[in-house]
Amino acid sequence: MSHAATPVFILHTGAGLVHEGLTPERDAHMRAVMKQAAEKGYGILKSGGSSLDAVSAAIVILEDEPEFNAGKGAVFNHDGKNELDASLMDGATLQAGAVANVHRVKNPILLARAVMEKSPHVMMVGDGAEEFAKSVGMTLVDPKYFYTERRWQELQKALKEDAEKQKSTASKHGTVGAVALDSKGNLAAGTSTGGMTDKRFGRVGDSPVIGAGTYANGKCAVSATGWGEFYIRSVAAHDICARVGYANEALQKATDDVVMGIVPKLGGDGGVIAIDADGNIVAQYNTEGMGHAWVDKTGATHVAMFKDEK
Repeated sequence: MSHAATPVFILHTGAGLVHEGLTPERDAHMRAVMKQAAEKGYGILKSGGSSLDAVSAAIVILEDEPEFNAGKGAVFNHDGKNELDASLMDGATLQAGAVANVHRVKNPILLARAVMEKSPHVMMVGDGAEEFAKSVGMTLVDPKYFYTERRWQELQKALKEDAEKQKSTASKHGTVGAVALDSKGNLAAGTSTGGMTDKRFGRVGDSPVIGAGTYANGKCAVSATGWGEFYIRSVAAHDICARVGYANEALQKATDDVVMGIVPKLGGDGGVIAIDADGNIVAQYNTEGMGHAWVDKTGATHVAMFKDEK
């Protein structure tokens, strides 16, 4: 049951961010884009728009930014291709849409939304998802659109590393996501990613999996980032919302239990952003950094990338 609420908004640009190699110029640019995307999402909420619209619009900005591992900045798989995944969920209706392993869709989050709103399905993958994209009038791009030199060099480096070393660095790549509470009290969450550098065999992580990388209901909304296998195995996003809904846990405790407890115990790492029905906002991660930006109940915008920032 929705109710009047003060809008709040948060986005992330992926856990696994490290200080090493991050130039002041890149740092400043990333923060500027995150601020722009957060304020775009919040602006929609402030003008009475839906949480779903706010999440979608912010993620489109992040997908179009080559710095982030989604859309234009997606990493390359083992075969030198970009494989994109995304999902979106409406907490008010429990409707959801997801796409995985698409290669020509400029903004996968918009295709995930189309799956939710224009089909009877929740998830579509690969060529079929792209056929559906064409059928609903979405623009497809040449796969070359997704090429960025930095991501290409990351693949070359990964291909040279031995299997064990790569296993240990596999999670150091990002994802983007957003979560919103609108003025009607409705929550929504969305996530988009290019996955892991050098991934093979059609591997899909948690980002397009409803309940793992994305979940929203009437009590809570979550977007996750990190080593996807562990978020799938722990059904992390749903678990956080279940703790809030069934156990009446505070949002901070629920995210702490999952992100700082369950996921690391399994051997994974990463983080989440989350909002509850009361407008409490949490960003929690067990990695060195996770880019995130949020607009609080007062309308103030905040941007942080590492643990020592407030």
